[in-house]
Amino acid sequence: MKTTKLLSVFAIIALVFTSCYHEDVYVDDYNNNPTPTISLNQLLGSYELWYVDINQTLGYGETRFLQTAFTVSFRNGLMYANNNLVGIGSQGNGFGITVGYYDAYDMILDVDHDVDGYETFDVFQIDYNTIELYNPYKDTSYFLHGYQRSNFDYDFVFYDNIHYFMQEYEAWEKTYTSNYGALNEFDNENFMQFLAGGNGATFRSSQDATGTNPNNLYWDYSGIYGIGDVSGNIYQKTLTLDYDYFDNEFFELSVINDRTIELFHNASGTLYEFKGSGYIQYLKTGTTTDKTKSSTEKKRVQRADKKENIRVNTRTK
Repeated sequence: MKTTKLLSVFAIIALVFTSCYHEDVYVDDYNNNPTPTISLNQLLGSYELWYVDINQTLGYGETRFLQTAFTVSFRNGLMYANNNLVGIGSQGNGFGITVGYYDAYDMILDVDHDVDGYETFDVFQIDYNTIELYNPYKDTSYFLHGYQRSNFDYDFVFYDNIHYFMQEYEAWEKTYTSNYGALNEFDNENFMQFLAGGNGATFRSSQDATGTNPNNLYWDYSGIYGIGDVSGNIYQKTLTLDYDYFDNEFFELSVINDRTIELFHNASGTLYEFKGSGYIQYLKTGTTTDKTKSSTEKKRVQRADKKENIRVNTRTK
């Protein structure tokens, strides 16, 4: 009887101490997960166009060739971009122009841009048609939305960014003035120029004779310009010229084609037509250096010395 009780006591003590011991068991099921069915190359190629939504950008750095691109495309190692609104939808069959080379591996994208040099990105798939390109050296993310050329709204992109379109010519030359409308000061202005800098940037105007080479123009007036929307009509815009020393001029702006605009002067009722002269293609000249690869990090490192020669129009009166 005593022996039975003693054994019971030992059994209870052993059970108590055993219950106090806890072993953490981690099951590594990583290898049990199905391997991705699509590679980064396949992901990048699944859409013909990637729209760069610049308003979604996170961070204070800048990757220049993404800042200047409306769309980018990745095709068999070649990177394409629509940097200009002139010709968008038709240039390069909708892809734009070739701007460099790329290499995609292990969710890492390396780009060797013809002008801006080498950049590397970590790529994250956000949803079915959105990717994030994170530049670790700039600590900045760009978000790209995928489209096929057949369902991409080139017209919306054009009119939503029309202030850039105005900057894509060295000068706009007046080629038509209606025979109706009251006489006004703007009748004497034959050339206009819209300088880069975004909506609300600088404009200049000249009264030189029509046919003058843009490089020989004398700019008589300057000021700030603004492009506005017309409610309910994405194809109609307004243009306000805020002269430095004179009153404002207000126009209704219509685009006839990639080189021709119409300005209706509300105050006088006069219609003007301007044609662009000296097309500026935004594939700027520059200097690049060689890139190297880190075997430990399995990614390319940023170029140590990246020189840029940015074409900026700085002509003054």
